[in-house]
Parts: sequence; C-alpha cells; structure tokens
Amino acid sequence: MPNSHGRFTVVILAGNNLSQYCDDSDWTRDPEMHKVTTYGKNANVYDGGLKDGTSQLTFIYDTSVTAGPRAVIEPLEGTVVSLVYRPEGTGAGKPQRTVNVFVGEYKETHPVNDYVRGTLKLQHSDDVVRTTQ
Repeated sequence: MPNSHGRFTVVILAGNNLSQYCDDSDWTRDPEMHKVTTYGKNANVYDGGLKDGTSQLTFIYDTSVTAGPRAVIEPLEGTVVSLVYRPEGTGAGKPQRTVNVFVGEYKETHPVNDYVRGTLKLQHSDDVVRTTQ
C-alpha cells in the first residue's frame, strides 16, 4: 500500500511557510448531519448538511521577531487568511488543499524540562479547493 511520511507535510499560513517549525498538524473535516427519520421507519435516516472543518498546527517556539511562528501568528489572531496544506509535501502531481481559515486559539506551553512549544487552532471557512500541484 502506498503511503507518505508525515515529515514531508507542508503548511503555509497567509503565505508564510511554517513547516520548518511544525512537528505535528491535523486536518479534520466534519460535515453536518441532519436526522430526517419519519414515521414507519425501522432505522434512522440521515441527510447531509453544510461542510465544516478545522486544522491544528503544533510547533516548536522560535525566538525570531520577524519570521518564527509567533511573529507570523500573533498579527493574524482573529482574522481570516489562507491555509495551504500539502500532506505529501511539495512536488509535481502531489495533492494540495487550500481553504480560508479563521485564526483562533494560539497557545504556548513552557515546560521546565523542555523547549517552549505552541499550538494554533484554525477554523475552516468556506469551501476547500483541492488541486494537484
């Protein structure tokens, strides 16, 4: 079975490639479901609704005031920007997903025995555009 290693993943937020800082990310799609069961049925019946999704980026904090995740993310908090997600990396014929995202919760953790780390929650906004690079 063909597979792809996570280390090739590319994430670009508002035109800024954050891949070199990320060590984990997720892409979740969660469409709405409507229960439309009527009298006389022996099982529930469902219909699809609006599509929805989220992404989360996990990264190692960088002290750069101009290029690291903090420098990129903090000015974007509460805005809607573009997210480009390449689960197999960059290259001809590889998949790419692009979606507008609401830049939500930004969290830093400061463990006594490890590097400072951060997470960013992104809410998908509008349709996902799926293309091949």
